[in-house]
Amino acid sequence: MRTGLLHSSTLRHPTTDVIAPLPVPDGASSTTGVTVRQVLAMPPLRGADPVVLAGSAGLDRAVRWVHTTELVDVAPLLRGGDLVLSTGIALPDTPADLGAFAESLDRSQCAGLVIELGRRWGAVPEALVAACERRSLPLVALPREVRFAAVAQAIGERIVDRQLTELREAQRVHEVFTELSIAEAGPSEILDAVQRLAGTTVVLEDEQKRLLDYRPGPGDTATFLGGWQQRSREVVLDRRTTWDPANGWLLTRVGRPDRAWGRLVIQSPDAPPPSLVATAERAAAALALHRLHDRQRDSLTRRTHHEILVGLLADPTSSDVLQRCELAGLPVDRRSFVGLTVRPVAPLDEPVARRAAQLDAVLAAVVHATHEERVPALVSAIDGVVRILLSFAPSADAERAVEQLAGRVHRRSDVLIGAGHLVGRASQIDRTLHESLHVVDSARPGAAAPLVHRLGDVHLRGLLAMLADDDRVRLFVSRELDQLREHDARWQTDLLDAVRALVFHPCSKSEAAASLHMSRPAFYDRLAKVERLLGVDLDDPDIRLSLHAAVVAEEVLNRRRDESRRHANS
Repeated sequence: MRTGLLHSSTLRHPTTDVIAPLPVPDGASSTTGVTVRQVLAMPPLRGADPVVLAGSAGLDRAVRWVHTTELVDVAPLLRGGDLVLSTGIALPDTPADLGAFAESLDRSQCAGLVIELGRRWGAVPEALVAACERRSLPLVALPREVRFAAVAQAIGERIVDRQLTELREAQRVHEVFTELSIAEAGPSEILDAVQRLAGTTVVLEDEQKRLLDYRPGPGDTATFLGGWQQRSREVVLDRRTTWDPANGWLLTRVGRPDRAWGRLVIQSPDAPPPSLVATAERAAAALALHRLHDRQRDSLTRRTHHEILVGLLADPTSSDVLQRCELAGLPVDRRSFVGLTVRPVAPLDEPVARRAAQLDAVLAAVVHATHEERVPALVSAIDGVVRILLSFAPSADAERAVEQLAGRVHRRSDVLIGAGHLVGRASQIDRTLHESLHVVDSARPGAAAPLVHRLGDVHLRGLLAMLADDDRVRLFVSRELDQLREHDARWQTDLLDAVRALVFHPCSKSEAAASLHMSRPAFYDRLAKVERLLGVDLDDPDIRLSLHAAVVAEEVLNRRRDESRRHANS
């Protein structure tokens, strides 16, 4: 006969005395324990011909330790995941008391109850079976005698082995990222390391859920990345790390909670083990730290670039400024130059803090793009835009290089890019820089817009942008459009919108009407009212041209005013 009421419960609990478990996000798995199903397959229990009487739905519960007991009030001594072994000698007889016993085990989050038959019962009472089934609490009967100490030892050894495995994996993750930190590794090396550790596809996305970079795993990467932005927007990350079983993603935030600039995603079809969670979080920390250090290292460089660009805009013939260009890594002797201006595309009501963060992100995108293209460049944020000066050897294909650089920037940020002419002398640097800003001020963003806007793309809008500070342009706009504007305000009409649609769709009044979501007869009626109000014929080319110029000038003036307000408030 077995002696003692409490046996293995006096053993030291491995989850507190051997190793602290690694953090596990919601939905993820911890490999510290084994499951009830796995326990039943171990030799000590398998030899007793275990029979699952109830709670088969809970057979995948994790077993974290073992209690051998005959106490009916053992529940207060249990912790979540404990497996109870008993002969049933001291268990109650009445159905009510047996139900209460099962309920107490369930409240303690017990992994399951194993009863050896023969010493108390030839068959487990139906009341206990029914109570365990209602709670999906695994109830297992052992028709043959088994040494409970051997069961506890086998489970304990398995748990300790897994803990040691986790410890080794945690140590490996620690060593990998320590080496990366010492080497000041960049995002590319960090993602390489994550892919090696995880063995699956790894993705780094920005705050708009666009892919910044990825490393493919052994599976179908195209399918994994398909429809990425839409799928990613549907996954809410309200804590540092989470597992999304629908997509099979382990996600962790990159950056501070209030200024996270991206997320790291690791392919994980099954619930991720703690070691994978640790890999994701260490990688995210390394990426955030690299970005911080990168900005700190770049702060002096950016300030130097700012001073040089301001000097070039003022006097590109200054020998001191040109010498500083050479020292900053921008060769000027026997070189050609292109000025670029990059402006973030953002709503007019964008908060100041948000605009500053966007400009910062665009600046970083431009710096990375120039490094990747290996083009000598000066880069700085000036008056709400990013100004760039590129230096090319005579044999270089400058236009192609500018297009490639612009493509890299567009993949990282939503921007408008303007380029000045290629100039062959350092004394003309101010010209190409001024042209690029003029192009950005004149260009109109849109779905069909080119990667890079140039002077040849801005036409009338460019001319009006140059003349925007002339009061005569404002008077012209007022003379042409005020009557329509006042009529719309007084009578709640939309005549000015009809004129805009007409001049922006000169070849088709049907397209003009469609742009306003109205029928052709309704649109023709609006145009007839405009003609009566202004006393003009809208089919007259001169009248049409005059109104077109006024509408474009109004857009340019409004944009200039809004940009001035933005800059004043930032």
